[in-house]
Amino acid sequence: MPHWLDTGSTAWQMTAATFVGLMSVPGLVVLYGGVMQKRWSINSMMLTFATFAVVIVIWVLYAFKLGFGHPLFNGGAHPAKDGFLHGFIGTPGPALSSKDLTMQGVVPGGYGNALSLAFPQSALVYFQLVFAAITPILSLGSVLGRVNFKAWIPFVILWITFVYAVDAFLIWGGGYFGLHGALDYSGGYVIHLSAGVSGFVAAAVIGPRLQRDREIDAPNNVAMVAVGAGLLWLGWNGFNGGDPYAANQSAAAAILNTNLTTAVAFCAWVVLDYLTGRKPSLLGGVNGVITGLVAITPAAGFVNGWGAIAIGVIACIIVYFAMNYLSAMRPFRHVDDTLGVIYTHGFAGLAGGLLTGIFADPNMGPFDGITYSKGLIHGSATLLKWQFFAGAWVIVWSAVVTFILLKLVGIFIPLRMSTENMEIGDIAEHGHEVYPSDIPSLGAYQEVSSAVPTTA
Repeated sequence: MPHWLDTGSTAWQMTAATFVGLMSVPGLVVLYGGVMQKRWSINSMMLTFATFAVVIVIWVLYAFKLGFGHPLFNGGAHPAKDGFLHGFIGTPGPALSSKDLTMQGVVPGGYGNALSLAFPQSALVYFQLVFAAITPILSLGSVLGRVNFKAWIPFVILWITFVYAVDAFLIWGGGYFGLHGALDYSGGYVIHLSAGVSGFVAAAVIGPRLQRDREIDAPNNVAMVAVGAGLLWLGWNGFNGGDPYAANQSAAAAILNTNLTTAVAFCAWVVLDYLTGRKPSLLGGVNGVITGLVAITPAAGFVNGWGAIAIGVIACIIVYFAMNYLSAMRPFRHVDDTLGVIYTHGFAGLAGGLLTGIFADPNMGPFDGITYSKGLIHGSATLLKWQFFAGAWVIVWSAVVTFILLKLVGIFIPLRMSTENMEIGDIAEHGHEVYPSDIPSLGAYQEVSSAVPTTA
């Protein structure tokens, strides 16, 4: 056994990654399948499965090294000293050779330092793979009910290449923002903010659902929504607990903070429903859960428990009022964001990232020997400044590049499914529906039953 291999950390990393994978498959599969109308359930689930599968393939072929490889443009220079472009993107290439699979895991410049990990590179590839896969699935929630299946797949490939991998390298992989001290523990910016912004832009470009779909926007199976939300909540333990890249004290603290913030946000959402004269609904509670999960994601291992509570309350208030009141204002009222991804992921991710700049505790941190910036309440505004710059970058880059990629794909494949298929739904798109009537079987059963004599 190699001297660098720690079996406990290796086992935890693979387990944490599997928890994250379960958030997508089946977590978001059943959540989307349940929250959409009956005639869009199969389409929503198929798009989720397809996105997950496609990202797995392109991640190992070239995208992992785009986000976590050696810098493409710096030629051995220091990205923080030699400008933005030197810390922009990694060098693409496959992660499939025996060396790639068995070598010691390494992040060339994570948090400003080369990180040598206590598990194989294959475990790192797998862990980051499920992070990459869930991100466009979250964006998908903005365009359900009208996006063309054939157009979505090439868009996802391009989006992972030119949006996700760039943001991942800049913040996590040794790029410009990470080297200047910006913190994103598990993806409040890289995953959720980029997903929220890109989904909103996609919804604007593709256009709204049919009028009747927007007017009768009722879930077909609320129990499926609850199951999906539960898988997200508990799966998030792998999401945030795996990012110290070790089974250590930071992993434990991050998991506790994750559940604490989520519980606080759920309770706060219910209280806000009562205070504003609404009834506390399950769907509203699920929005509170997701808001808490997303908001703590960039901060999980960098804040103490008091900070986690504060983030849950503040983020919930922001997202609640954005979803219920800001949504009626321009430009939000003119864009049909099917599941409100811009609010529960975009607003919550940005809020969590900025609040990290306020509440980051210098006594917390996932890696020994690395100094982290402290938050505003601990006496420094430097971290908050870089959290602002990194968040602004993710918003602008995600919006502009998503728009360009959609227009490019739209030249070759219609982004929007045909009006005829939109009228019909799953049967037209996939050839079957989520609750088939199975009339022939019922008829056969009735014929057999009528031929069997009954006793008095």
